[in-house]
Amino acid sequence: MKFGIFYELQLPRPWGEHSERDLYQNALAQLELADRLGYDYAWEVEHHFLEEYSHSPAPEVFLGAASQRTKRIRLGHGIIQLTTNHPARVAERVACLDLLSNGRVEFGIGEGASVTELEPFGRTMEEKRAVWEDAVRCILPMLREEGWQYDGPYFKFPLRNVLPKPLQRPHPPLWVACSQLETIEMCGRRGMGALGFQFLSAEAAHAWVHAYYNSFVKRRDLLCDHATNPNIAIVTYFMCAETDEEARRRADGITFFQFCLRYYSGSAGRERAAPGTVSLWDEYTRWRRDNPEAVERALRGGLIGSPDTIRRKLRKFETSNIDQVILLNQAGNNTHAHICESLDLFAREVMPEFHAREPEHQAWKQKVLAGAIELEEIDTEPYRERYGRSFVPASAAAAKVAAE
Repeated sequence: MKFGIFYELQLPRPWGEHSERDLYQNALAQLELADRLGYDYAWEVEHHFLEEYSHSPAPEVFLGAASQRTKRIRLGHGIIQLTTNHPARVAERVACLDLLSNGRVEFGIGEGASVTELEPFGRTMEEKRAVWEDAVRCILPMLREEGWQYDGPYFKFPLRNVLPKPLQRPHPPLWVACSQLETIEMCGRRGMGALGFQFLSAEAAHAWVHAYYNSFVKRRDLLCDHATNPNIAIVTYFMCAETDEEARRRADGITFFQFCLRYYSGSAGRERAAPGTVSLWDEYTRWRRDNPEAVERALRGGLIGSPDTIRRKLRKFETSNIDQVILLNQAGNNTHAHICESLDLFAREVMPEFHAREPEHQAWKQKVLAGAIELEEIDTEPYRERYGRSFVPASAAAAKVAAE
């Protein structure tokens, strides 16, 4: 099993003069630490206009800085929005980052999940999947062909040589954001890695691993000619401390991530409050007070606890054959010191055991891909909810500004 760290660059209100500077500098320091400690991946999102939830509109800049402060950790776009970027600019930036990092880029791509983000770029929720597919067909040849032109329903591009080319040929490994669980099956069909931005139990992970690899092996249907990347990763809440009680105390507020995700996502016609008029942290604090069972359910599914507790939970995930667990502990008001201490303790006390068994997992995967092991077709319908339907904004104010 491999391990990644995940950054939304969350910044709950109130904000000070240097809050955003400190957020970025602390995140880079955490990433440097993770590199030294032996973590495998660092993932950075792209989001626009999502106050408090994500102050990360230019992941290529953040990852470019990280590339010069790290040596071995893989640097993942988790993800680039293909709906809000021109295909040529995506190809150029990914290639530049791959060269700067000496071939350490993971190329995660997605659609965007909020009308708040899509509307200013002239995109709608209804068309975003079609735009994404068109962009994939346009971008990937740019990364390998000396001359490429494209005439699709959403993007048209004259004959040009898009430069530079990435160090990894024909392109860095492809991943897709899976904000909806059923997208995991689509990733398998498209031959791309699945970034599961859902918080799953070990039992649910087992079902979705089967769904992913069965789609990859039996029902593969690529959008265009590209290198495949058979991998499935899941994001989980994370805080490691000497005791379970201390970890829970330090993780207080980590479910702010999920609260904001529900607030900003939703149906195409959903209206949001005007910028600067709602404190999501205040709304979250009220919701958490009124919904202790939903919070407990969410935290219980995460990797929050002492090294012994987390080790036991990870052994259950390991039996599902998840390829990578992505650890989310930069969320809510978690402090820089606690994040660094958590990363260090986990790397010393937990990670070595699972890294040591990675060759066994790779051997299993190769047998699955070769057809020597046939996985059971498991019904995923019972596993399509994260932690139940109660995990939504509940206060009156939040209901008003986040109403459908």
